Amino acid sequence: MSDTAAVEAVVFGPCGVAEGGSAGKVLVDMSTIQPRRSRELAEQLRAQTGMGWVDAPVSGGPSAAAAGTLAVMAGGDPADFERVEPVLRHLAGGLTLMGPPGAGQTTKMVNQVIVGGCKSVIAEAIQLAMNAGLDARRLPEALAGGRADSVLLRQSIPKMVSGDFSPAGRLRTVLKDLDLVMELAGETGTPMPMTGLATQLHRMMITHGHADSDSTAVIALLRDRPLL
Repeated sequence: MSDTAAVEAVVFGPCGVAEGGSAGKVLVDMSTIQPRRSRELAEQLRAQTGMGWVDAPVSGGPSAAAAGTLAVMAGGDPADFERVEPVLRHLAGGLTLMGPPGAGQTTKMVNQVIVGGCKSVIAEAIQLAMNAGLDARRLPEALAGGRADSVLLRQSIPKMVSGDFSPAGRLRTVLKDLDLVMELAGETGTPMPMTGLATQLHRMMITHGHADSDSTAVIALLRDRPLL
């Protein structure tokens, strides 16, 4: 589901999951939504129907989904998790129960802090390399095995260098997640200045009509003739 409201509607709206719910069943929510609401919805579903709830957001993108190698971060009662684990294993290269309901969503927030922030910094690094006369396409080779090497770096460089921003992960989806991160930061009293800046960079791109571009398009903000 696209957001918290959509999950709530599908579960508790007309003809929703809850109408057919009963004890012994487990709902698995693989959306990325507010951790607090995930906990509340899990409690509501159990109170109303006896059903369990496992939140299991993912990371890895379309290629990992197709290969069955997604990182799946789960939250739920251990007994509920044990029941759905065999199914989730078909999708996951890594599957970790992080705690009670909502813990999977909180872990996804941490994931998005790293992804959103790193992509913004990678964009700066690549633009610096190109402005200084380097062939930025060779950076993955040059940095391989060093501390700057990462899957995110290797996946981002070809798109950022070529300017091919056909979406694998849309800017509007990343911004939705970063807004959830900043909401959680407010709830927990966590200062997040760098994530706040990354959030605003993504918002700038969207206000200029690039909601459906790939999130690597943030590099356009740094170019002499930006997409804006």
